[in-house]
Amino acid sequence: MLIWAAVFAVGVYFVGVPTSDPLIAFGWLWLATIAWRNHEPWQTHLRFLRDWLPICLLLFIYNISRGYADKLFAPHVTELIAFDKWMFGWFTGDLTPTQWLQEHLWQPGVVQWWEVVVSIVYFSHFLTLPTIAVILWMRSRYQWARFMRRWFVLCVFGLITYFLYPAAPPWWAAEPQHGALIEATRISTKGWDAIGLHGAGNTLNALQVEAANPVAAMPSLHTAFAFMAVVFFLPKVRRRWWPLLFAYPLSMTFTLVYTAEHWVIDVLVGWAYVGVVFVVVGLAERWWEARRRTLN
Repeated sequence: MLIWAAVFAVGVYFVGVPTSDPLIAFGWLWLATIAWRNHEPWQTHLRFLRDWLPICLLLFIYNISRGYADKLFAPHVTELIAFDKWMFGWFTGDLTPTQWLQEHLWQPGVVQWWEVVVSIVYFSHFLTLPTIAVILWMRSRYQWARFMRRWFVLCVFGLITYFLYPAAPPWWAAEPQHGALIEATRISTKGWDAIGLHGAGNTLNALQVEAANPVAAMPSLHTAFAFMAVVFFLPKVRRRWWPLLFAYPLSMTFTLVYTAEHWVIDVLVGWAYVGVVFVVVGLAERWWEARRRTLN
């Protein structure tokens, strides 16, 4: 595991974070399972490919199809600005939360210590759910299957929404070619420079510039994934630990709003989607289990 961690750190430093391709991310995680269970026979390690390759292909198709989601309708933005102002304008002086946070916390040309934390939290989106899924796969295939069903349905719901309601993020609304509707700067990767991970920042910047769909803000799957990572384990965690667990989706929420990646309304809808997915998938699982018992 130390060898794997060292190789991964070198790869991140020189190549960048594995964010653009799920096959690369799961390749790293596969190597991690081999390192962790190096005493197992090779047939055991090949089971990872058998179980994960279909899922990786589905996620790859999701990434590709996401790029066509803004072709049907014009992007929405003014109503998102109006909602954020309606909800928080009494406190921010009729500014969106993104504008207010950047006015009070961000300084052009200066990397604050919290922006390092913000960049790390933002990057965690790309590895948190895959890492949880791999750990569940090693410990309990039943829980792994439950987790993957919810993750995949959440992605499908998000993709459908991207097609039906393309929504522009704050950084898009701030660009002159889109009317400069607000003042905001995209700063989600600024913290990497302070800790010397220039390659990580460059990779994420390139991915953002060449994003398949820049108007896929609604819902915020960044927040939805972070929220799902917590909600899935709530029934098995004592309530006194819940505030600690919820610190992750809340920190992701702050990160996305502060860095101009998402509006607050995007976050709220992302949370709601998680709730809907858990209800829908839970009902489907109970129906299938009841049907299976009836047939047997």
